[in-house]
Amino acid sequence: MNFHSVEKIGGTSMSNYAAVRDNIIFKPTRSDQPYQRIFVVSAYAGVTNDLLEHKKTGQPGVFSLFANNDDDDGWRQALQTLRAKMQGINAALFENGDLLTQADAFIGERLDDAERCLTDLHRLCQHGHFALDSHLATVREMLASIGEAHSAWNMAQLLKCDGVNACFVDLTGWRSTRHFALDDHIQLAFEGLDFDTQLPIVTGYAHSEKGLMSSFDRGYSEMTFSRIAVLTQAQEAVIHKEFHLSSADPRVVGEENTVPIGRTNYDVADQLANLGMEAIHPKAAKGLRRNNIPLRVKNTFEPDHSGTLITGDYISDTPCVEIIAGCRSAYALEIFDQDMAGNIDRYDREILTAIRRFNASIIAKDINANTITHYLSTNLKTIERIRRVLEEAFPDSEIDQQKVAIVSAIGSDMQVPGILAKTVGALASHNISVLAMHQSMRQVDMQFIINVDDYEQAIKSLHSCLVEVHDHGRAICLAS
Repeated sequence: MNFHSVEKIGGTSMSNYAAVRDNIIFKPTRSDQPYQRIFVVSAYAGVTNDLLEHKKTGQPGVFSLFANNDDDDGWRQALQTLRAKMQGINAALFENGDLLTQADAFIGERLDDAERCLTDLHRLCQHGHFALDSHLATVREMLASIGEAHSAWNMAQLLKCDGVNACFVDLTGWRSTRHFALDDHIQLAFEGLDFDTQLPIVTGYAHSEKGLMSSFDRGYSEMTFSRIAVLTQAQEAVIHKEFHLSSADPRVVGEENTVPIGRTNYDVADQLANLGMEAIHPKAAKGLRRNNIPLRVKNTFEPDHSGTLITGDYISDTPCVEIIAGCRSAYALEIFDQDMAGNIDRYDREILTAIRRFNASIIAKDINANTITHYLSTNLKTIERIRRVLEEAFPDSEIDQQKVAIVSAIGSDMQVPGILAKTVGALASHNISVLAMHQSMRQVDMQFIINVDDYEQAIKSLHSCLVEVHDHGRAICLAS
């Protein structure tokens, strides 16, 4: 029987090595020594944004500047700025001059290789027979891998200095001449490792012949983490973040009003992911769920708290709302057509094809006899592109778009009589108009479509009436 855990450390946590060392590495949950664990690490906070683009604001990084600009000065300057930032991170971590030199040489070599590749590709694609677009997915993968290689190499070296037999496991495939399926790549990398005496520090990015980012984009490290847990038959998977998985965003409702979620299930985690909340990517959770591997989400900076335990079979003893979450900015795309009645399936197929074509994420959907409305997490530019396609496909339809917000009450069992009326009443008491709503028969979530300006007040009012009225103590169902 395997007794090891696979643990992922987020970027903000990685940026505080002392906290990672003291609160995670030297504070194991099952013994007085740091082994029998595998650590999958993210890039340091902000580095992947600089390599690709800012995850929330869309501000371009090296990749976006390279992909969208014929002039190569922009991406070159961004790469040099990033080099200085990474060297600054190294200087803050390594007191030993020789190690600092090695750290700068390691990341410098990767950045030099990347710059040469981009320069050669830019030159090649000036020839009419080569299209840049056909190579951009590979460029994105290559650049993304640099951040995790940097943080994983550094952490392995720092732990060695602190007396831990850490080993750097590089899954990035850098300069590799062979391409493997993801699972094969992971299994080859772990051959011969002894979890009793070695502590693997693994890159969150893993190269595969199909590419992780085409399917998971910025969720690629969660997929690496999940597959390692499944393939090594881990006893538990753990994600270390800079915050608890809590009953609401403390920045909205106030830290004093939130309470950590002690237990929940993968169904709830999927609802959170659908809203863009960072629990775990649904496809990464799928592997853990199928293999009965529990997932624990812990706060790096509160190590004595047991965190949130997520399993496939958990149902709260008493029906209740566990989390108030939402999407602050979404778009409602509404198609009305009198001819839709009786032909909804044909219309819906066309609409879904257009949405998939432009990679917009569907949060929710309404259908009646002659109207289909999709609520999409995307930007205005993408919405307008989808709309143009649909206007060509359905020239007689009325197509409307509106920026909206979505708030949701979520729980493993919400079969509480009158909860819908209570929730709507809480919103109405603050003069918040409900534009649309959804409640599924699974009784795990209720979604309310509201005006963007009402988002924060809606979160506060729902949290007040559905969560704060109960005395949950240290956590909603304290995890073991």
